[in-house]
This record gives sequence, structure tokens and C-alpha cells, in this order.
Amino acid sequence: MKKIVLSLIAALGLIAGAAHAAGALALDKAPNRTNDLPALQNGAKLFVNYCVGCHSAAFMRYNRLTDIGLTPQQIKDNLLFTTEKIGETMKAAIDPHQAKEWFGANPPDLTVIARSRAGLGGTGADYLYTFLRSFYRDETKATGWNNIVFPNVGMPNALWQLQGDHRPVFEEHESHGQTVHVLKGWEQKAAGSMTPAQYDEAIGDRVGYLQGMGGPIQKTRVRIGVWVLIFLAFTTVLAWKLNGAFWKDVK
Repeated sequence: MKKIVLSLIAALGLIAGAAHAAGALALDKAPNRTNDLPALQNGAKLFVNYCVGCHSAAFMRYNRLTDIGLTPQQIKDNLLFTTEKIGETMKAAIDPHQAKEWFGANPPDLTVIARSRAGLGGTGADYLYTFLRSFYRDETKATGWNNIVFPNVGMPNALWQLQGDHRPVFEEHESHGQTVHVLKGWEQKAAGSMTPAQYDEAIGDRVGYLQGMGGPIQKTRVRIGVWVLIFLAFTTVLAWKLNGAFWKDVK
């Protein structure tokens, strides 16, 4: 019994520590765009134009973009390279060996990235929404970029021309006898082709598309789940009534 209690205390300590670590940097809440077809279409365009150069979506075929309201001809004209076919999966254009040499590791596949990044700090969409808006110039890094959410990330900011050059502003605080730097906000050093509000909207669209790609039938699952809960509630009431009718004459 004592071992069980100690194990529970240790587990609670680990959970609390993980929650504290996740809360060290609060994630911004990502807008819900999974039912917004124009936003999903814009997110797909941004994904193909800015992500597929290095990242694959090996479990997603181009023809599934019809799920977000695009016609096969629109997909061919706007989202396919000349050598690709609409039934093929989204493969990265970069050579894997070169990617590993340049970045230190192959860029991850993004098919289910919005689901795999979920944690105590928020959903996977919250993580991606904050991550993609948290790049800043850092000349000490090989890529010239760093990220508040993922320090020392090997990925450069592919959207820097849209976002511009913005730098984090830190405040110094004393914690346990040590000086720590806490993010206060951001300072825009040079404007991009989008305003900060427009860039946030674009990232929201992009994250919405990544959510949809990671769970293409999530709306169907929710709809079926509602009917399953209704069925279970009905059968529970029916079983309770039948049980009462069966045992009412038994003394």
C-alpha cells in the first residue's frame, strides 16, 4: 500500500512538473478554421507554396483537396508541379541527403503534425499557430533564424518575406537566485508584404489546413459520435425500464 501511495505521489509530481514546463511559454489559441472552406483553400495554397519544398505529406494525396471545395482542374492548375499527377502523394521537392546535410536532420513529414504536437500546453493547432509566428533573426545560428517555441530549431523562417523582421522583447526576472528572460512581446524591425494582422490570419489558415489534413474525416467522426451517444442514452433508459419490469414481481 505504501509503495502504491508513493508511486501516485511521484506520478502527480511528474504531471505537475510537465504542466509547469508547458506553462513556461503560454501558447496562443489557434482560430478554428476546419469548417471554413476559403480559409482551408488558402491554407492549402500556403502549404504547397512554402512547405512542400522541404516537408512531405506522404499520407495525403493531392486529389483529397477536393474535400475542401477545389476541383481537380483547380488543383492541377494551381497546386501541382508539372511533373506530378493529381493522384500522387505530397512529396518534398528537396533531396533527403541534402536536407540532412543542410539542416542536420530530414524535415519531418507534416501529415499528422497537428495531432502529434498536442500536449499539456494546448492543442497541436495552438502549438503550430504559436510556433509559426515566433521566428526571429539570430545570426549565431547556421540558418540565421531561431524560434521562441522551439529554441535552436534547424528550420529557417520560410515565410519571412510575408512576416518581415520582428524581434522578441525580453524582461529580466529573478527566479531561485538566477536571472531569467521572460518574453514581453515583439518589436517589428522591418515590415513584410503582410501586416501583422494579415500574417496572423494567413497562419491561422495554414494551421487550419494542417488540422484538416491530419484528420480529414473528423467532422464525420463527430457526427457519428453524437448519434452513438444518443443511441447509448436510449438503450440505457430502455435497459433500466426492462430491468424494472422484469424484477417488479420478484420479492
